[in-house]
Amino acid sequence: MLRLNVNIDHVATVRNARGGFEPDPVEAAMIAERAGAEGIVAHLREDRRHIKDADLRRLKEIVTTKLDLEMGANEEIIQIALKTIPELVTIVPENRMELTTEGGLNVSGDIDRFTKLVDRMHEKAIKVSFFIEPEMKQIDAVLASGGDMVEFHTGIYANAINQVDMDSEFLKVKSSSKYAHKNGLLIAAGHGLNYQNTKLISSISEINELSIGHSIISRAVFVGLEQAIMEMLELMN
Repeated sequence: MLRLNVNIDHVATVRNARGGFEPDPVEAAMIAERAGAEGIVAHLREDRRHIKDADLRRLKEIVTTKLDLEMGANEEIIQIALKTIPELVTIVPENRMELTTEGGLNVSGDIDRFTKLVDRMHEKAIKVSFFIEPEMKQIDAVLASGGDMVEFHTGIYANAINQVDMDSEFLKVKSSSKYAHKNGLLIAAGHGLNYQNTKLISSISEINELSIGHSIISRAVFVGLEQAIMEMLELMN
């Protein structure tokens, strides 16, 4: 069955807007697990705009499913990951000026650097996923680096303004998933997935997990977090 990983970053974003303690992203993680999520995703950015270091430490203590730490490949965050030891790190591109992650990581542009990063994580038994575009050259680069998993960027698919473009991007994700699966990689997909466009992506049998945050947190404003997650799970499966 397709698994759902819930990204709790934007619970922290709301909290940080007032500089207080509410809403608590760690409590959100606990609710998500009770509702059926099989993983918790949190992006510790260099500028700490979402979760903060203390949140990550608490998440490590309470998450009972899988903790996926999204992170840029900068040394400060690498050191934090090696100390925290989440089950998985997902390496993403990071630009201080972006509102959210804008595209996949160019792993093929610096395979040596990412191979060294994978080796460091594997020394601590941390699995490594790379957030990439659904492209064969990027999959090959992940394989060459020793990565365990890919997460395909679905933002272009999700933001397509007509059916032709959406179908074209869907086929890219589908063919890339088949290729990655054939070569032994675990597969996730995420970015921009919502209650309208997730069902089609869910039909790709090679995808193991979906990583969804913003749309679930947005829906939760109206129906509550537990209900929002259960609705997404029903769409997926």
